[in-house]
Amino acid sequence: MEDLQAKKKKVADFLQTLTSPGRLDLKFNILETPAVRADGSSPEIEVEFSGPDVSLLLARNGELLLSLEHVTAKMLRFEHEEHDRISFDAENFKALRQQELQMAAEVAIERVRRTGQPYSFSPMSSRERRLLHLALASSGLHTASSGEGGRRFVVLYPEGEKPAPEPTSDDRAQAIRQRFRRR
Repeated sequence: MEDLQAKKKKVADFLQTLTSPGRLDLKFNILETPAVRADGSSPEIEVEFSGPDVSLLLARNGELLLSLEHVTAKMLRFEHEEHDRISFDAENFKALRQQELQMAAEVAIERVRRTGQPYSFSPMSSRERRLLHLALASSGLHTASSGEGGRRFVVLYPEGEKPAPEPTSDDRAQAIRQRFRRR
């Protein structure tokens, strides 16, 4: 528990630097008892923002909000798979985004079943891809993430069609050698 208090103080100090006079006009509340969210996760540290500059945090699909959350997770030395231990939110952005992903999943399921063609979602963060995979799981259709880095996206496949296996690094190296071999 003492470690958690130290982490909360570190987060508060970092956010105070961001919100001190002349910077972002935001108020923040570090919640003591985070609730279990709809996706089943329960972060150790949950921060809720309010104030005139919240719109800056939420612009471009919450890019700054998610970036601050990511930087804070790195500052606390959370490993990549532990980033769910901290959560930043403003104006219920994450719950609304989860509902949006759920609706997109339902529309995509109907479209794939009607057309028989795979459906590719736009690129999104790993958390959003995870939420999307969970929303699509009940359909019984196959899903896969594709792409590299920040351009990774989810693909929903029709009944009976499965994603092609991702090539291993050895396969990629061999394909590159084959492509540049002199003829």
